Amino acid sequence: MKPYLLEACADSVESAIEAAKGGAHRLELCANLIIGGTTPGVSQFKQIRKALDLPIHVLLRPRYGDFYYTEREFQMIREDAAMFIRLGADGIVAGCLKPEGNLDRERMEILRETANSRHFTLHRAFDMCQCPYRALEDAVSIGADTILTSGQQNSCLEGTALLKELIRLAGSRINILVGSGVNAQAIPFLAKETGARHFHMSGKTMADSGMVFRKENVSMGIGSIGEYAIVRTDETQIQEAVNALNLLPL
Repeated sequence: MKPYLLEACADSVESAIEAAKGGAHRLELCANLIIGGTTPGVSQFKQIRKALDLPIHVLLRPRYGDFYYTEREFQMIREDAAMFIRLGADGIVAGCLKPEGNLDRERMEILRETANSRHFTLHRAFDMCQCPYRALEDAVSIGADTILTSGQQNSCLEGTALLKELIRLAGSRINILVGSGVNAQAIPFLAKETGARHFHMSGKTMADSGMVFRKENVSMGIGSIGEYAIVRTDETQIQEAVNALNLLPL
């Protein structure tokens, strides 16, 4: 039986430290979590690697949007994969699709080879695939260790039926990492209904900026959020999720 696992997604050094304090078993490191995550910075990775003794899997996503990449974009992903592996990443997290909605097996195999013996996760590009069952078998044949998925829905609770089927079909061949909407309240339900044992969450909260002077009429990005709200992982949310895992039957 696979052990229970909680992976925390963090896009800053501060969030990574909070996740570790909360008891997360592993980190997925990214930047720009507010838009679904993009490739993190090198100095960001180095600081976290130095500060924490947790496995770190690095998200490789050069931009916001779909997962059909130009050749230049794919070269960025490939070079970043090799670089983070050299720097000591425990795994990479990536996904490339063909225009018709299937996994780009050739590119994924290149990334699997680049990761060498390190962990390789197919991220939620899986949720954008035309056929989840074909994508599952492709991921297995490519040699991925894990699929991060919400069951091809906006939240894992909406995707419960497909998650249950994916976990059954995956068996011991590949890990199904349940994400999008995971928290301490959802974990017992998901574990019971789907058989899931691996979970992924950000545990994010909005922290207020330390700025005293505020230019309220100027927006640098997502206007609905504002410039003085900082998205950060909440140690308490991670700790509550870990406690929920610890209460599940073995």
